[in-house]
Amino acid sequence: MERPLWVRWLKVYAIGGAVIGGGALLFKYTTPTDEQLISQLSPELRLQYEREKNLRQAEQRALMKIVQETSQSDDPIWKTGPLQSPWERKGDNVQSRDHFAKVRAEEVQKEELSRIRNELSQLRSETEENTKKIVENKHGSWWKFW
Repeated sequence: MERPLWVRWLKVYAIGGAVIGGGALLFKYTTPTDEQLISQLSPELRLQYEREKNLRQAEQRALMKIVQETSQSDDPIWKTGPLQSPWERKGDNVQSRDHFAKVRAEEVQKEELSRIRNELSQLRSETEENTKKIVENKHGSWWKFW
C-alpha cells in the first residue's frame, strides 16, 4: 500500500530540516572563536598578528570609506569609486596596495628602532656599571700601596 503524498513530503521536510539543523549545530559548536584561534598561534605569529592589527583596521576603514562613497552614486558599482577591477591594469589599485605596504614597513621600522634604542640604553647602563666597578677597583688597589 502506497503512502499518501503529504506523508512523503512531510518526511522530506523532516529529514531536510534535520540535516540543515544538524549542520548548523555542528558548525556552531565545533568552530573556534577568534580568541581561541589567536591563543593557539605560535608566539611569532601572535606577535605578527598584534603588530599588523592596526594596519588591518586602517585598511578596513579605507575600504568602508570607499564603499560609502560608492553607495551614494547612481552609477553601477564597477564604474564608481577609486577601486578598479583586478583585470584592468591602470595602476590605481597598485598605488593603494603600495600605500598600505609602505605604512606597514614604516611601523615595522619604528618597532625595530625602538627595540634597538632599548638595547642600546641597556648596553650603556651595563657598560657604565662595569666602568664604575673597574675604576673603583683600580682606585682601591692604588690606595693599598700607600
